[in-house]
Amino acid sequence: MTVVPSGGRPAVIPRDFPTNRGGLCQKGWTSAELLDTPGRLRSPLVRRPDGELAKASWDEALDYVAARISELRDTRGDDAVAVFGSGALTNEKAYLLGKFARIALRTSQIDYNGRFCMSAAATAGNRAFGLDRGLPFPVTDLDDSDVIILAGANPAETMPPLMSHLTGNRKLIVVDPRRTPTADVALRRGGMHLQPAPGTDLALALGLLHIAWTYGYLDTEERRGYRENRTRGWDETRQALTGWWPERAERLTGVSVADMRQAVHLLHTARSAHVLTGRGAEQHSKGTDTVTAWINLALAFGLPGTPGSGYGCLTGQGNGQGGREHGQKADQLPGYRSITSAEDRRHIASIWGVGERELPGPGRSATELLSALGAENGPRALLVFGANPVISAPRARRVADRLRRLDLLVVADSVLSETATAADVVLPVAQWAEEAGTMTSLEGRILRRRQAIPPPAGVRTDLEVIQALAVRLGRQAREFPADPDAVLAELREASAGGRADYSGATPERLAAEEPLYWPVPQGSAGTPRLFTDRFAHPDGKARFVPVGHRDAAELPDAEYPLFGTTGRILQHYQSGAQTRRVPELSAAAPELFVEVHPDTARHAGLADGTLARIRSRRGSVLARVRFVPALRADTVFLPFHFPGDGAANALTNPALDPLSGMPEFKVCAVRLERGNSL
Repeated sequence: MTVVPSGGRPAVIPRDFPTNRGGLCQKGWTSAELLDTPGRLRSPLVRRPDGELAKASWDEALDYVAARISELRDTRGDDAVAVFGSGALTNEKAYLLGKFARIALRTSQIDYNGRFCMSAAATAGNRAFGLDRGLPFPVTDLDDSDVIILAGANPAETMPPLMSHLTGNRKLIVVDPRRTPTADVALRRGGMHLQPAPGTDLALALGLLHIAWTYGYLDTEERRGYRENRTRGWDETRQALTGWWPERAERLTGVSVADMRQAVHLLHTARSAHVLTGRGAEQHSKGTDTVTAWINLALAFGLPGTPGSGYGCLTGQGNGQGGREHGQKADQLPGYRSITSAEDRRHIASIWGVGERELPGPGRSATELLSALGAENGPRALLVFGANPVISAPRARRVADRLRRLDLLVVADSVLSETATAADVVLPVAQWAEEAGTMTSLEGRILRRRQAIPPPAGVRTDLEVIQALAVRLGRQAREFPADPDAVLAELREASAGGRADYSGATPERLAAEEPLYWPVPQGSAGTPRLFTDRFAHPDGKARFVPVGHRDAAELPDAEYPLFGTTGRILQHYQSGAQTRRVPELSAAAPELFVEVHPDTARHAGLADGTLARIRSRRGSVLARVRFVPALRADTVFLPFHFPGDGAANALTNPALDPLSGMPEFKVCAVRLERGNSL
């Protein structure tokens, strides 16, 4: 989209681009209002001895931060300082932030909020294919698909422009405990809505694959040849399926055998098909295995790497794909390299001009990092860039408590988010239209974001902040350039030869709007479609991985008899720190609500439109009741965009997927009470 002046204020004009076809969601149309919102930060803030945040000069704020960091490192070691990044940062920021943590701070303690979004799908994709790219094909390939299974995603609200690629003459099968607007679209157009109990998507996928196997749908010559020539592990996976007859899956999930059979038959008879997953399938303590079960279904039908078909993961943040590739993850180096690989460490150390042994090892994943803040052996300082964990993290109130235990909290943001409000130092940084850089779309296409307007006086870019802090900590300014093109040049060199190779993504090619999909080695045209000839494992074959269903970490019981699940809505984005400041969006969705089946609400003594208190073992929130007759009677839904007594993540379970570190956002046991209860 383009930003232009309109009556003295910026306005947004959408571009006709292949992914959005000239469309924007409500958040996109109103995004220019954030550029001069009344709450915009224009000066650093430092907490004074009286406890109040007060304006300070940049030198005063940065000098204070650097001095406190140096003191903590001297007394408690390098890992006393931690960094928390974001999937909203540009590729250049994500890269420089990871470099800053590892050679300016010398800390292993860095992770980012993308751990809460795509980590389960990334782990499953790497395990199955040897490579993780959200969609390993252009979005426009979905236009020619006959059948699309969409497991745990609601793009009609969260990504409306994508819906033009999911509708038309194709059958859309939506898997979701809620009858979302996306499910409504599917049903209106002759598709299906499979409505499993929260936390049972894995069992559903196993039941679908069992039907496909036992009905002989996988025995075509083409599908057998695909599995024999392009995959490994089918025999072991098939053996693990023997106990997952559809009647068992029905008892666990609540999805009828008839609906399962119909969905599999649609997949069987499709000329081309896609399986797509989203947060609903991934945000579980078994998220990696759940995504793997959907990948196994896709592999069994021979979809990944086949023209016109495939498997993909829908990303959830503005730079959800690029943000997870260039080193702001605890276990990662730029180019999607591994921090535990000697070869990868040597390569990055040579680019950064440091010894390999100077690079720290892997640190804590996001939830573990936030839980360790202020603890005896945990970090004593935290620098936050582009995130608001007080709202977005699981067991959010405990996170707020951990932040209060720190000796130093520094937040770089454009508005005073709930996390920034708790900070010792707040650094005002530029917004999306006020700086240049690159971002990577959900389909792996590298996009150049141009600066449309200058930032307000007194505001710096994140790159300028990182450089200024690095210099104060003893590094050279040239090691941390503030010019995004200079950072991109180094990122290209650092990523060269890595799984996410950006070395051919020059500013000139990006400015010319060449369709550059990574990997794009120097001189290549890029790779719009992955896996057409081989997968990224050394032998070129994809991996079936046998998985089995296991219960969520917490199930309903007599004390907490309902499933609580969370998600996003049309008007707000992530923690809502920005969208709640847009009058149009705030007026449309001003407060936390809870979707409840009318019978469930009446059993708790609640009427439509009244206030309810929702409790879990970790806390409680106050929400406005919305009757939703299509919702499962055992489930309530809350959006997670609101602060204070409306912070839905005060309820959620921080239980982690052991493979990806993904928290269990989508399932916790709750109960309903009248809203005046304490």
